[in-house]
Amino acid sequence: MNNVQRVAGLIQERNRIDAALSSCIRRPALPGHLGDWIAAQVFGIELEQHAAKGVDGRFADGRTVNIRWYLKRDNLLDLREDGPDRYLVLTGPKVAADVRPMVVDAVYLFDAASVVAELRARGLKIGVASSVRAHLWEAAEIYPRHNPAFPLDDEQRELLALFSHRP
Repeated sequence: MNNVQRVAGLIQERNRIDAALSSCIRRPALPGHLGDWIAAQVFGIELEQHAAKGVDGRFADGRTVNIRWYLKRDNLLDLREDGPDRYLVLTGPKVAADVRPMVVDAVYLFDAASVVAELRARGLKIGVASSVRAHLWEAAEIYPRHNPAFPLDDEQRELLALFSHRP
């Protein structure tokens, strides 16, 4: 079988899988929608029907959240000046790879105002692919490390582990 036939077959298989995923989440099977759905299931986030101003949903306490699923963690974050209260970021591995697997190796919860203020203080732009320093990522990590500012229960940890590539 030549490469064109193999790629065509793999795309057909992917289309079947995407259709099954879409049926489960009731949205297109794209990383953004899948990340929103995963976050809603794990963290009890009520998703907005029509996201506005970068708000994907609300935590039970009413705080607004923008959810991102980056298949690779490269310390970049899409931010908004008039965005949500929090950014919840699911990421894949830190290392560069030819393939970016759809895995959740870590989860970060950023206070939006603090991140925006830190970038402004450094004279950096606020917007798509804003560069966020590694120490802020480390401070915001809530999974797999434990973070007393936002503790996860055992069930949440077990659910997130289902999406990890760790054994």
